[in-house]
Amino acid sequence: MKKLINDPANYVDETLDGLCLAHPGLRRVGDDRRTIARAVGMRQGKVGLVSGGGSGHLPLFSGYVGAGLLDACAIGNVFEGPTINSCQDAIAAANGGVGVLCLFGNYGGDRMNFEMASEFAAMEGVETRTVLGTDDIASASPQEVHKRRGVAGLILAYKAAGALAEQGGSLDAVAAVARKTVDRTRTIGVALSPCQIPGAAGPNFIIGDNEIEMGMGIHGEPGIWRKPLRPADALVDEMLTKLLAERPGDVSRVTVLVNSLGSTPFEELFILYRRVVRQLDNAGLTIVRPLIGPYVTSMEMGGASISLCFLDDQIEPLLAAPADCPFWKVG
Repeated sequence: MKKLINDPANYVDETLDGLCLAHPGLRRVGDDRRTIARAVGMRQGKVGLVSGGGSGHLPLFSGYVGAGLLDACAIGNVFEGPTINSCQDAIAAANGGVGVLCLFGNYGGDRMNFEMASEFAAMEGVETRTVLGTDDIASASPQEVHKRRGVAGLILAYKAAGALAEQGGSLDAVAAVARKTVDRTRTIGVALSPCQIPGAAGPNFIIGDNEIEMGMGIHGEPGIWRKPLRPADALVDEMLTKLLAERPGDVSRVTVLVNSLGSTPFEELFILYRRVVRQLDNAGLTIVRPLIGPYVTSMEMGGASISLCFLDDQIEPLLAAPADCPFWKVG
């Protein structure tokens, strides 16, 4: 797999340099400069919102630092969690004196390092809360939601929590709405082709030219089945059947995210979305503020995911509130 890179060892740092040069509203902070923060600095009296994870998923993580979204983000090597130091730097950069919410995917290394960073922050008098993204329905059963991975639906929790923080919500309130948004969001994906980590000898998984895998994770974690490629409508129908099986009983409105995992073009995403619209209409659901595009990627992996956020009277206006970051503008 060909890549436009220099030394693979410099891949992440050169990416972050270019990101900040292209978007002067962002800056690199911390001793190892693996934390991205808002260039305007932190507003005192506002709850901070931080996230973090491995590189290779842009726009996820560092691409969502901006007004109404994240205040800072810790970045690790490709598909590796951020270091404890970077997590500490992110919390420090987002500290406005009233606490910091750590909102990130449910992965072991990320949990461990943010937990230790939060303990160090507490020693310095900084109060934190942690909410984990657990929207990937293919990674565990409904009875074991706490084991599910966080994937594309995490950005909807960024948006809701970030909006409430901008409006002056308390740390507990911001954490509660992040947790509610996670609890009401479900995602499933399909993979068509692998990606390759810079400097690796081969791709991160192998899949046949005529195969597709349902439920594969964004790092190539095994899915729930691998079968011959089938028409887009049939895939959408199966994906929505699985997502709607966990639909809350009182919901009539949803936000939909049809997400490219990296190499799948907009044309194919729109083919998927047209079927989503029809099937959700048949299910009696109204779509609000749909998102179609590469919002959470996995290098050049081929495939797509569908996320549904089942709205209520609190979450819906927060998703509509103004926000501005390099990859997502609202209002």
